[in-house]
Amino acid sequence: MSERCRKAMTAPGVTVVIPARNRRAMVAQAVDSVLAQTWHDFELVIVDDGSEDGTFEHLSEIARERNTDREGLVRIERIAHRGPAAARNRGVALARAPMVAFLDSDDLWTPRKLERHLAYARAHPEFPLSQTGELWLRDGRRVNPARRHLKRAGDIFVESLRTCLVSPSAAMLPVKLFAEIGGFDEDMGAAEDYDLWLRILVRHQAGLLDEPLTIRRAGHPGQLSATVPALDRFRILALAKLLLAAPLDAQRRAAAASVLAEKCRIYAKGLKRRARIEESEFHEYLAERAEREWVEGAGASLAGAVESIRRRVRSRSGREAGEGTCANDNP
Repeated sequence: MSERCRKAMTAPGVTVVIPARNRRAMVAQAVDSVLAQTWHDFELVIVDDGSEDGTFEHLSEIARERNTDREGLVRIERIAHRGPAAARNRGVALARAPMVAFLDSDDLWTPRKLERHLAYARAHPEFPLSQTGELWLRDGRRVNPARRHLKRAGDIFVESLRTCLVSPSAAMLPVKLFAEIGGFDEDMGAAEDYDLWLRILVRHQAGLLDEPLTIRRAGHPGQLSATVPALDRFRILALAKLLLAAPLDAQRRAAAASVLAEKCRIYAKGLKRRARIEESEFHEYLAERAEREWVEGAGASLAGAVESIRRRVRSRSGREAGEGTCANDNP
């Protein structure tokens, strides 16, 4: 067996997964930041989520060029447009490494991100999910995150109910844990990372390598938070799912129920202003049930509510996809 074939068959230490949709220029920069890493024992899996702007063709050319240096270094998969959750799930399904790290197509890594992050993960097995610090850019200029976004290590479940404190582009975890927890929920057109991290954080503490090794870029056209309306409806589904199925003690259950009621009432007010009365009343009902019943435990009414929320999310997300809503995530 040739040396080249032997290396191609050796599993890498980490699989990097990038989902992309209609991001030809930005995803090429993200790819370059991965290929510039000082630590080389990785594979890069890019899943094109039905791009229509030449992203897939451009990425395929990059893969052909870079795979002459090391066979299998960059792999490209194309799927029908189904959103970032499905794209990331497909990327992890293709992973050959025991660890997976995510990078959004509009973000970047500094050159030592993998080197430093893997060293941290190996030194701290008590934190199966870990992340690095970040540098935030908006319209190309550095900005400071609000205090509520500041990251920390340890038990961050309760704090993460209101504000997502784990960033996909900064996170790394074992592929085995990702599979055990069920991966990203593909019904969620947004906030799918919020949902996944909460399902992990209810069981595990989070690690933090407090170095700005990830660069988050915002303010560009197509950013999910600017193109998908009413993101709270996805967070409502995530919280209801937690109350239904997660192993919550009394304190965590009370916190999750309180935040669910809060988000339902905020969303209901917005629906009422837009004369969507039935939807508004449904979310008021959810708020009342969360405070009076689900804070004590799950029941038939909660199971039915989760299914109803999921149907509504599927229906509306399908309409938005038909209208051309960008699905890439940049929380």
